[in-house]
Amino acid sequence: MSRIGKKLITLPKGVTATQKDGVIMVKGPKGTLQTAVPEGISAEIKTDEITFTRANEQKKTRAIHGLTRALTNNMVVGVSEGFSKKLEMVGVGYKAEKKGKWVQFNLGFSHPVIFAAPEDITIDIPTPTTVTITGIDKQLVGAVAAKIRSIRPPEPYKGKGVKYSDEHIIRKAGKTAGK
Repeated sequence: MSRIGKKLITLPKGVTATQKDGVIMVKGPKGTLQTAVPEGISAEIKTDEITFTRANEQKKTRAIHGLTRALTNNMVVGVSEGFSKKLEMVGVGYKAEKKGKWVQFNLGFSHPVIFAAPEDITIDIPTPTTVTITGIDKQLVGAVAAKIRSIRPPEPYKGKGVKYSDEHIIRKAGKTAGK
């Protein structure tokens, strides 16, 4: 039995879940999210909790049991609290500034990089070298953070680039001078 899959999801105050045609819809104070329940998995929604059970013991069904529960739990957390990722820019002259809906990054290229965030994502810039990405969809927040990081990933010699705030860059030794 899946350890994750058999855990209950408790719905916080102000969050409601409904199931219709194999789709679970979660509404909360921050918004609404939905996901499809795969074949072989059944969801039972009570007033303040959700449980998932599987119909059989096939390998595919066992594999998606915990996944379905985790995705639904992420939706519940997202509509009640939200998710955020923090990025830091390390390098001389590396900075970001907000221009309306767009964010302009100066990352050592000959040109500034303009980035437009999806509608459900908000990008805040508390300091010129720090970017905070927030939203209710955990997958979308992570994808936007990865997309921004991929503009200039950190290099291993001086650590310059865009990195996650909790990321540790393993440094390499440079060339040694002389013989």
